[in-house]
Amino acid sequence: MGKMGVFQIMMKKKELIPLVAFVTFAGAGATFATLNAMRKSDVIFNKTGNPEPWEHVNPSQPQKLLTINQEWKPIEELEKVKKMMK
Repeated sequence: MGKMGVFQIMMKKKELIPLVAFVTFAGAGATFATLNAMRKSDVIFNKTGNPEPWEHVNPSQPQKLLTINQEWKPIEELEKVKKMMK
């Protein structure tokens, strides 16, 4: 099998095509999940720099992967508690 390319091997052994497709799809999904986790505010990579990231969440920005008709209204009791804590 000397210097055969990946596509030449797949054309010779057609049973490898679904395997390559599934492995490629899984790798792309894992990459997307990792990049998505790094972008979200609920995942902490640096605990010393920002120990409470939930305090700095933008309420107008959706935090879920898919958000439908999100409405955010501040809760008066929580706002009072935040003012008392500061």
